[in-house]
Amino acid sequence: MKILVVSDLHYRLKQFDWILVQAERFDSIIIAGDLLDISSNVNLSVQIEVLNKYLCKLRQQTQVLVCSGNHDGDIKNQYDEFEARWIQRLSYDNIHVDGTFVYWGQTLVSIFPWWDGEFSKQVVNKQFQSQSQLNFQQWIWVYHAPPDNSPVSWTGKRHIGDSALNAWIDRYQPSMVFSGHIHQSPYTKAGDWKDQIGHTWVFNSGSYLGDIPPYLVVDLQRMQAEWHSLAGSEYQLLV
Repeated sequence: MKILVVSDLHYRLKQFDWILVQAERFDSIIIAGDLLDISSNVNLSVQIEVLNKYLCKLRQQTQVLVCSGNHDGDIKNQYDEFEARWIQRLSYDNIHVDGTFVYWGQTLVSIFPWWDGEFSKQVVNKQFQSQSQLNFQQWIWVYHAPPDNSPVSWTGKRHIGDSALNAWIDRYQPSMVFSGHIHQSPYTKAGDWKDQIGHTWVFNSGSYLGDIPPYLVVDLQRMQAEWHSLAGSEYQLLV
């Protein structure tokens, strides 16, 4: 199983174009949140329409897993919390989104939405509880925010991670977590694209402007992760 992992593309269409070209080389593509750009001059409804087309093209070439990030909310629920309903509506064949899961052999891969308040946080908590009861040999999470107090959540000045994720990692001990959110973590002193918390590997490929996004290539057979960016390439054995 060979996986391409990116995050925080923020409506950079040339980066989506690059992913389309690469797609057939991989068994699965993970986009770990923040597909939209709420600071863009392009209306969100237009961004959503365009990205729907990109994602539909991607799923024709390979399996696609997408979680929402803090830029992706398009509707507020009754508790005044943003939800990415447009991503939830993308649950077609060969594409898996917020709240769903997929099996890669004996590996369970769970996809979690961005939580924007106490209600949506409890929705995520219930997903952890229910999917932890499923049968699997290893568990992989797709979750936009990185854990707190980790090199993958370091901005260069402070950690901006999700402490709730730390608690969930401690409780459920997944094999891997693919995140994003903190763009600069891999490029800062004391920051990194990878970390190991107990037995759990956590990743953040980072984000920047350009035609080619920083990205991870994860080979589950060789248990190896590669990080590629304008800063160079690094490798990590996951044993």
